[in-house]
Amino acid sequence: MSRPFLRRYDRYVMAEILPLLVAGLVVVMLAVLVGALLEVIAPLLAKGASPALVARLVALQLPEAIKIGLPVGFLFATLLGLSRLSSDAEIKAALAGGVAPGRLFLPVLLMGVGVTVAAFVIGETLGPRAKTESLSVQRQIVLDNPRVLGLDQPGLILRDALNRAISVTRVRPGGVLEGVRVVALRESGGPSSIITAREGHLRDSNVLELLDGQRITYQDGRPVTVIRFRRGELPVQDLQASFKTSDAPKPIDTPLPQLWAKVQTYAQQHVNAPQETTALQRKFAEPLAALAMGFFAVALALFTFRSGLNVGLVWVLLLTFAYYASWSVFRVMGESGALPPVVAAWTPDVLYLVAGLVLLAIAARR
Repeated sequence: MSRPFLRRYDRYVMAEILPLLVAGLVVVMLAVLVGALLEVIAPLLAKGASPALVARLVALQLPEAIKIGLPVGFLFATLLGLSRLSSDAEIKAALAGGVAPGRLFLPVLLMGVGVTVAAFVIGETLGPRAKTESLSVQRQIVLDNPRVLGLDQPGLILRDALNRAISVTRVRPGGVLEGVRVVALRESGGPSSIITAREGHLRDSNVLELLDGQRITYQDGRPVTVIRFRRGELPVQDLQASFKTSDAPKPIDTPLPQLWAKVQTYAQQHVNAPQETTALQRKFAEPLAALAMGFFAVALALFTFRSGLNVGLVWVLLLTFAYYASWSVFRVMGESGALPPVVAAWTPDVLYLVAGLVLLAIAARR
């Protein structure tokens, strides 16, 4: 088989799959935008938030959507593309033309490597920066117009670079923060101090003025000192805001070197940290899912070719959704400590690899 023919074949297969991959990514991003429309855009705009800031907030959700959508979109594209090649007897024609079965799907696996690298790079560069910028934009929305949170809606959470979480019961007209609670956390877990105040005022987003409160310091989880005050000023650094707890930075949003160091520190201190350890495994498992899915799609294409079956769009959607469902379930189980982090992070990939091996074994007997 001549090299020019193989190169033309590779380009043909890639041209079949790439548009479907782009379509899959577009669907994922549209899903994110629809979710943002219902959860963020409409409520914020209705309460007078700046349209430019809201649009920027939504745009910053896209890197994470692309990182998750790349492996899922690749599975959808390869399943649908190879199914079409199989049903139209083009795989049969390539085999009859002398293309070896192993060489037949090399372009798919090469594309899987490219998707894996892209997902990893986005997850380590654009993803963390977009998350940090998203929280900063939320802070700007709050400071620009505190009404966006509603006068009777609890749940405002502010965070700063000193690892302090500032919760607020509600925001009154004029930007008055009611029911302020400032918790400074230790690296090993547990609070080092807790400040509560009847109300507070943000000045230039760098100083929090507190009225009628108290400060309790802790050592080994026990209160050591209690200081009451009528008025006080609390300097804050790189203050960020989130509209709900789930918006707060998660371990998966931490750059890999920092997350690795944190997990090693916890291990040396014998601290159980399932969220951080599961996130570390996910850093590698989720991008590599593209390779596992490419292998599964190749095995399924060979199986359908040998058996004469046809994988329709419904089955493609079900198999694609199966990965997302298993990924969600095992992620939650790993972060809660119900499963070992390695098992939780890698099981979705392993399931598709095992399924591909089973399909290849069955196809080899036909």
